[in-house]
Amino acid sequence: MFKEIKALIEKEITLELRQKYALNGMLLYIVSTVYVCYLSFRMKANQIDKITWNTLFWIILLFTAMNAIAKSFTQERYGRLLYYYTLASPVGIILSKIVYNTLLMLVLALAGFGVYAVVMGNPVGDMPLYLASIVLGAVGFSSTLTMIAGIASKAENSATLMAVLSFPVILPMLLMLLKISKNALDGLDRASSLDEVFMLLAIDAIVLVLSVILFPFLWRS
Repeated sequence: MFKEIKALIEKEITLELRQKYALNGMLLYIVSTVYVCYLSFRMKANQIDKITWNTLFWIILLFTAMNAIAKSFTQERYGRLLYYYTLASPVGIILSKIVYNTLLMLVLALAGFGVYAVVMGNPVGDMPLYLASIVLGAVGFSSTLTMIAGIASKAENSATLMAVLSFPVILPMLLMLLKISKNALDGLDRASSLDEVFMLLAIDAIVLVLSVILFPFLWRS
């Protein structure tokens, strides 16, 4: 199983390096969105309140995740999916997609935060905690949206269905991420964010288990 997942992840990375679709496109999306935000406010972080600064960043990151992960299954042609069906197990397919999308989101999230902090300023009081919230957000978004992308790919209007299905799961996750990152901005004691951290880890674990259990039925359809 591990060799299968490793081979599938290497396949995803090879295709990405060959096409450079998600990485270059999403980096351009992040930079242009941050620049538009800067032009809209025409101010630095010392003139914009922390709540607005934090909310704008997570909105950018959420839409980046939606655009980057939505193509996980829709870009695969029917013939290629049938070929994967004969070679790999459905559990290996979904776990490799989740791992690859997690790596992709970590690169995009950290790069996006670097651009955002340079352009809009950096008012973060507790940088390790804020970076931890970015990592948790990247893992949560990628695991949740990958499974939902697999479900939505079976429908005709997959983009709309993905947005509808992801909203009930992403919303509570986003609220907890906003609270953790706000505590990091204010430099509060890290113990005040432990409940949200454990809740996010629990949601990620539930999504991962459900993906392993449910995706084989979806894959066979």
